[in-house]
Amino acid sequence: MLVQKIAAFSDGDVGGNPAGVVLADAFPSAAEMQCIAADVGFSETVFATRLNDGHDGWRVRFFSPENEVPFCGHATIALGAALALRHGDGVFRLTLNQAQITVEGRRNGELLAAALQSPPTRSQPAPQALVTAALALFGYTTDDLDPRIAPALAHGGADHLVLALRTRGALAAMRYELAAGRELMQAAGLVTVLLAFAEAPQRFHSRNPFASGGVYEDPATGAATAALAGYLRDIAWPHAGGIDVVQGEDMGMRSLLRADIPVEPNSSIRVSGTARQMVG
Repeated sequence: MLVQKIAAFSDGDVGGNPAGVVLADAFPSAAEMQCIAADVGFSETVFATRLNDGHDGWRVRFFSPENEVPFCGHATIALGAALALRHGDGVFRLTLNQAQITVEGRRNGELLAAALQSPPTRSQPAPQALVTAALALFGYTTDDLDPRIAPALAHGGADHLVLALRTRGALAAMRYELAAGRELMQAAGLVTVLLAFAEAPQRFHSRNPFASGGVYEDPATGAATAALAGYLRDIAWPHAGGIDVVQGEDMGMRSLLRADIPVEPNSSIRVSGTARQMVG
């Protein structure tokens, strides 16, 4: 089975988060898709098959090396790029396990541009016990937190714990034990923990431990960026209609994400960036 390898949210022709993309006439079994994702070894591989000869879009499923996830932003961007390569520029309707969204893919010379519309967003304060456990996991204290952005559970297609940090240095110092992180995230029903630093009201740096999927850290995470953007809207953060997010720098895989934030509460977030095809 052909697996395309595309790095989403790239910084030009470098960086980005690699994803596997499989366009198939029919889905393999869930066990086979899980094995393919494990063999590919990226944080996610996306599988897509046409619905009703393509008139109703594409049915889509996402697999990490260890489990199926409900939504993955960077793999959706990679899928948009792959669909543009095969079918030309356009907006493609996607049916996920728990939502219906769209992705736009466009060819732009050697690079590709893609934008997804996330599922609806929501947020709520994070339970103090979970915050305490997460701070202990990463070796932080409450003094490391940015008091302007309280810890929250945020959803933009998947569930994330948002911890905003006071300094860029604290973000760079992130360390944790993978097994302990997996236990915490799976017990709390989290896909990732989103660690963020606000360089400016419209510019953030982030890191995304993804222990629940067996991955220490993702270099670009569209679903978590959508969740963060929705949360910032909920707390009336001065985002001026959008934020730019730099992720992956501390991994040597600098990635650039843009989230456009409409005013309607709980509405979809548009997350966009460039993508590059990977060789080998």
